[in-house]
Amino acid sequence: MEHKIVQDGITFDDVLLIPRYSEITPESADTRTQLTRRISLNIPLVSA
Repeated sequence: MEHKIVQDGITFDDVLLIPRYSEITPESADTRTQLTRRISLNIPLVSA
């Protein structure tokens, strides 16, 4: 095991989303998540 791949990672506590002005209205946003070619979810993300 000489060659290890080590990368920095972030967690949910490391990210801060700040709301800003946008021209996009909520009803026009597509929040689906594509899991596979045949499976899509009508939610914005898949939990870690």
